[in-house]
Amino acid sequence: MGKAKHQESREVPEPEATPEKSYHELVENVNAIARPLASCKLTRKLYKCIKKASKQKHIRRGVKEVQKFINKGEKGITVLAGDTLPIDVYCHIPIMCEDRSLPSVYIPSKTDLGAAAGSKRPTCVIMIKPHEEYQEAYDECMEDVEALPLPL
Repeated sequence: MGKAKHQESREVPEPEATPEKSYHELVENVNAIARPLASCKLTRKLYKCIKKASKQKHIRRGVKEVQKFINKGEKGITVLAGDTLPIDVYCHIPIMCEDRSLPSVYIPSKTDLGAAAGSKRPTCVIMIKPHEEYQEAYDECMEDVEALPLPL
């Protein structure tokens, strides 16, 4: 009986993961201050760079940590999630970046941003620090982010 019961529990279908939304579906949920917004291609590049940086432990994650290291003068690319609400949580970060001439960019999803950083929880802001292990990917992202038009 133990085997039959065990086999029955294996046959129960596991809950399917929520289907991934497309870039355009995610952009529909972006808040009003999310400018400049990364293109689909740049978003993918940023996710790859974040994954590489998190393996090297060269990222800063979360509003408090990113804010602290911006104030300390640390350099890097600041990536913000465009679907974070309320915007009061992190609306000061882009201004801090602008004051210190740091590049910042918005991407559509905080869930995807957290996943790229290796976390199960959504993350609303990450700073990617430069490192020789992924310098080429970092430089490419930096170039693309700096080429984006500034918000009005």
